[in-house]
Amino acid sequence: MTSGKPTISRRATLGLAAGAALTAPLPLRAQTFPDRPITILVPFATGGYNDRYARAMAPFLSRQLGQPVTVVNRPGGGTMLGNMFYLQQPDDGYMVMVHSAAPFIPQTILLQNAQYKAEDFWMINLPSRDATLAATASSKPINAIDDVVAALKRDPRSLTLGVQPASADFVNLALFLAGHGIDRSRARIVTYADGGGPARTATVGGHVDVGFVGGEGFLPLRERIKPLMVFSDQKDPDFFPEAALWADHAKANTIAPEFVEGSQRGFVVLRRLVERQPERYKVLEAAIERATKAPECVATLRGQQLATTWYGPEASNRAYLNAFSTMQKYVDLLKQA
Repeated sequence: MTSGKPTISRRATLGLAAGAALTAPLPLRAQTFPDRPITILVPFATGGYNDRYARAMAPFLSRQLGQPVTVVNRPGGGTMLGNMFYLQQPDDGYMVMVHSAAPFIPQTILLQNAQYKAEDFWMINLPSRDATLAATASSKPINAIDDVVAALKRDPRSLTLGVQPASADFVNLALFLAGHGIDRSRARIVTYADGGGPARTATVGGHVDVGFVGGEGFLPLRERIKPLMVFSDQKDPDFFPEAALWADHAKANTIAPEFVEGSQRGFVVLRRLVERQPERYKVLEAAIERATKAPECVATLRGQQLATTWYGPEASNRAYLNAFSTMQKYVDLLKQA
């Protein structure tokens, strides 16, 4: 017999309790990471490679993390302002960087007396390895790097050489000249302090005879240049394979094959986060890996001529610290630029 009063089953009671838990204030719920938006900090102005890469990755990373991902630019001081700002943030995993970690973090330490260490930063993935490319305008009569060597040996002032000062490209140019016994003080080196873009433009326009500039920015302009030599020790079928390789050129000319890798760009966090919040760090690393490897993301990045390779933390940190070590070795060259 029933009493006429409505009854509530045990199952319904549990359901109501669960619903109440979901609407309870956040501190009363079991929290997961992340439970609010993630910020990508770019220590450069809008429009550059890092900014374009961060904005291209943001929707795919958002999909993996289940939270909005926004991009914030904080340029200045050769990335020192952005680096210092990031170092002041909480170790909670809600901010990551997209950075040209090398050469810019080493440059701020070696040339600007930054009050942090190379080891304070941890690379999650640096897919962009922008090697220095020696190139000339397609209208120029130069057809090979050996033509450049021969002309400069006859007369160091016979060609103008465009480069960004205090950069990996400058060090590679200096090593190239020194290896061939060409007096750098006599060479006509034109420097472009505003970055690789102006040096690249000057090369394409024929305002300098040969530019020594990060090659990735030349990819959309490849029909307007002759790629002469890539400063690398291995061929990349997608990166001017027709150009000579510095490692081969150095060996053929009995030159030490040392060089500084160009911009190593990608996702960076603080080592503090890895050490203090390992579970949150693992969530970020896994999400970035999944996003990077997602076919739709790969297609989007390739469509914008952005790097897609997943190297992972071990290889990325090794490359970054090797670049720092090489730049430290040639710091006097950087200071002279």
